[in-house]
Amino acid sequence: MTGSPGADPRARPDFAAATGPTGAEASSNHITDKATAAPMDMRLRALAACAALLAPVALAAQAPELARAVTTITQDDYAWRIGVIAHDSMQGRDTPSPGLDKTAEWIASEFRRFGLRGGAEGGSFIQRYPLVETALDAAASGLEVAGGPRLRFGADLAPMWGADQAEATGGLVLVTGEPDGAALEKADLTGKHVAVAFPPGAATNRRSLFGMLSAVGNSGAVSFMIANGDADGPWAAAVASAMEPSVSWPGEERSGAGPFGVPRLQIRTASLARVLQAAGLDPERLRRTGRMQLTEVPGVTLTLTQRVRATPTSAPNVVGILEGSDPILKDEYVVFSGHMDHIGIGTPDENGDSIFNGADDNASGTAAVMEVAEAMVSLSPAPRRSVIFVLVSGEEKGLWGSQYYADNPSVPVQRMVADFNADMVGRNWPDTIVAIGKEHSDLGATMNRVNDAHPELRMTAIDDIWPEERYYFRSDHYHFARKGVPILFFFNGTHEDYHGRDDEPERVDSEKAARISRLLFYLGMEVANAEERPRWNPESYKQIVSDRN
Repeated sequence: MTGSPGADPRARPDFAAATGPTGAEASSNHITDKATAAPMDMRLRALAACAALLAPVALAAQAPELARAVTTITQDDYAWRIGVIAHDSMQGRDTPSPGLDKTAEWIASEFRRFGLRGGAEGGSFIQRYPLVETALDAAASGLEVAGGPRLRFGADLAPMWGADQAEATGGLVLVTGEPDGAALEKADLTGKHVAVAFPPGAATNRRSLFGMLSAVGNSGAVSFMIANGDADGPWAAAVASAMEPSVSWPGEERSGAGPFGVPRLQIRTASLARVLQAAGLDPERLRRTGRMQLTEVPGVTLTLTQRVRATPTSAPNVVGILEGSDPILKDEYVVFSGHMDHIGIGTPDENGDSIFNGADDNASGTAAVMEVAEAMVSLSPAPRRSVIFVLVSGEEKGLWGSQYYADNPSVPVQRMVADFNADMVGRNWPDTIVAIGKEHSDLGATMNRVNDAHPELRMTAIDDIWPEERYYFRSDHYHFARKGVPILFFFNGTHEDYHGRDDEPERVDSEKAARISRLLFYLGMEVANAEERPRWNPESYKQIVSDRN
């Protein structure tokens, strides 16, 4: 799941307040892309008529078969899959990484074992999408002081939040005292390099730094530098982390000022002190406390050079397809999605743990999709509509894999009738899962009907209780929705281990998650076997789809 955690989801929700009108109650209009509907010949029309007549009888006869198939979804099986995906050997499944590739290969082998067919190019189970890896060329980069020393990356400088291709010459403005983004916004820093030296103990965080960066960029500065007073050991660790290559989407690789408005870097406090001393200023200014003060350093001209190397790379999605049994409806598809990636490896904690295993986020959703796939493959006959199971990567970096798949799908998106996305379904309440998006289509009514039909699951899918967090736009289902595919997003909310090293397999409630997987199975079968495809709420379609086509 991308973005910041919201309100604590572990508090028991108010079901009356959380349940609102569904899309079906709001509208019965059926919005589809009629231009893609090919005319049927007489033989196909006859087959369709027969299938429609026999469907109720076939579905009734299939009830025992559904009850048998759903028993393949077990707590032990689910826990085993979580243990594989979130194992230390997968190295936190960063995008891209060897651990992510290993995860994708294992999922593909399972899809093959189930009996699915590959949904990627050439019948493969793995779809790879292009990325660009960028790294600072430290030897060709630096900060030249006119008539003075050349400050070098590694010894004196380090990138901050990635390096951009940049070349900038200008004077130097020193900012000392307590940080004040509002005051910086008013300053005229046109053509200046800005060096900020916070006093010891100053209260700063990522948000305040972003605010200062934005202010400096809006004020016309050509670079933003923060003085770093760390000792040699911590400085070396910061440099090693900052010089790690970064990965971006093709066409969005870093160039110029990048996404922050100006090039930004760390400068060692001792190195900045030498520059000030050469200009006749007392380096003790760097420790100034109290109200923020801007000082233009006389006679100093700096030239910043940053050279970046770009290398093509790629990352995997895994796609498996179960062909439907209806001669007509098999050309329509129900989609199950989830993201298999997480955030990789970081610095070791006090216990020496450096791996962010991502058991709930999102080995839990990945395992749920796999459990549903195995259960559906065991059915005879298969669901009437075909089913696509897609496990994507790059979600944590910005929904990369799902964007690529939605733009390069196994089948035309107009044939996709619904997407059920599972992202973090293994924690928090034992009897509740949030189904985001119920109000946007009649999938909400279908979900409620399926839920009511299966009280033995002891699981209630409620409406979105965090609308202010805009989760609808923050996971992989969104790229299906924007192309016109109705969605439901199953999510248990965040928790204290969200994006932390303690999101470990043993903390996932596998018994609960297996019941959610069974609910997803029954929901998928309901939509896969229905005569009509799901219908959008027209207002939601207009807001989510129409203005993005």
